[in-house]
Amino acid sequence: MLINVLLVMHIAVLGYWLGAEFVINSEFRFVCRAVSMPFEERKRLMEHVMDVDQHVRYALILQVGLGTVLSALLGYFPGGAALAWTAGVATLAWLAFVEVVHRFRHGAAGKQLALLDRLIRYVLMAVLVVAGLAAGFGSLPLQGWLAGKLVLFGAVIACGIGIRYYIIQFFGIWRQIEAAGSSSARESAIRRNYASGTTLLGLLWLCIAAIAVLSVVKP
Repeated sequence: MLINVLLVMHIAVLGYWLGAEFVINSEFRFVCRAVSMPFEERKRLMEHVMDVDQHVRYALILQVGLGTVLSALLGYFPGGAALAWTAGVATLAWLAFVEVVHRFRHGAAGKQLALLDRLIRYVLMAVLVVAGLAAGFGSLPLQGWLAGKLVLFGAVIACGIGIRYYIIQFFGIWRQIEAAGSSSARESAIRRNYASGTTLLGLLWLCIAAIAVLSVVKP
């Protein structure tokens, strides 16, 4: 019964993730193109974009946590119930941490917290890719389809980190507009930034689609 509930949650979180991405991308595109709108209104909308962006972060963490718990309980990962409980507690702690990062993003500690958040993702990305490749070469006792999922999820996190860097670049240009006013060059720069980030987003979802196929087919 518990396994079935967790499987349904795992699938539901994927839909939640995709829906949040659509909302963020659509509103971000609107903000980038709303040149005629007063800057204070654009700024208010951009704050809303960053609030909604939290849902994508929640979804990523929930997918990692639920995936680990399910893999442990189904016997795909060694560790059984102990690993499942550890993953569950770590998931809750990570969710709380990203909420703290978001709430303090404008404060003095915001940059340090954001950097720590990215470092966690770097470590997780490296662990997933190394574990997946090691399993693929026979160094870890994991099934081939699961090894592929680990590598692809590492690629998903890499895309997310890349998108985060585009957001950082965006806010650099955004602060210039706030300080010195809009210009055709600055507006073109944020539109190019949006296009580049959206390209990475498309790649991210191709990786997720491949993960879903592996999960169903289990070749």
